[in-house]
Amino acid sequence: MTDVRASTILVPLLLLAACGPKPAPPETQVYNAPDSPSDFSQAFFARGGPPAWSLTVRGTTLSLSQTGQPDLVVQAPGAVIQPAQASWSGKLPDGRALKVTLYASPCDNAAAGTSDPYSAEIGLPDGSILSGCAYRIAKPAKG
Repeated sequence: MTDVRASTILVPLLLLAACGPKPAPPETQVYNAPDSPSDFSQAFFARGGPPAWSLTVRGTTLSLSQTGQPDLVVQAPGAVIQPAQASWSGKLPDGRALKVTLYASPCDNAAAGTSDPYSAEIGLPDGSILSGCAYRIAKPAKG
């Protein structure tokens, strides 16, 4: 009879333990994003869609390419750095603005099959928003 009593106590305890909180799988764990100004000092490449678009941020130059649209290139006076994000804003020759914000937040790019360390948001001159993923562009090796 002791075996029956032991199993009536152990089975519910094992079931309760199985219902407890489980650690998140690696792909959903919280990403400790960088938040220092130097994290945004390098060049970045961002992309998204549909429709397909790509953006480079190199120093103070923002270059946006979109499918079926003329390329936009603007000069931004510099980034506005806040914790875990940086924003650039520049004006086209006609005075309309292009605004780019990068967030140090992981981003799954389903179209490319990648996971990038930054999320990107581009405010277009017509007021629409493009969203996508971004990463740092590697510096060329010295040779």
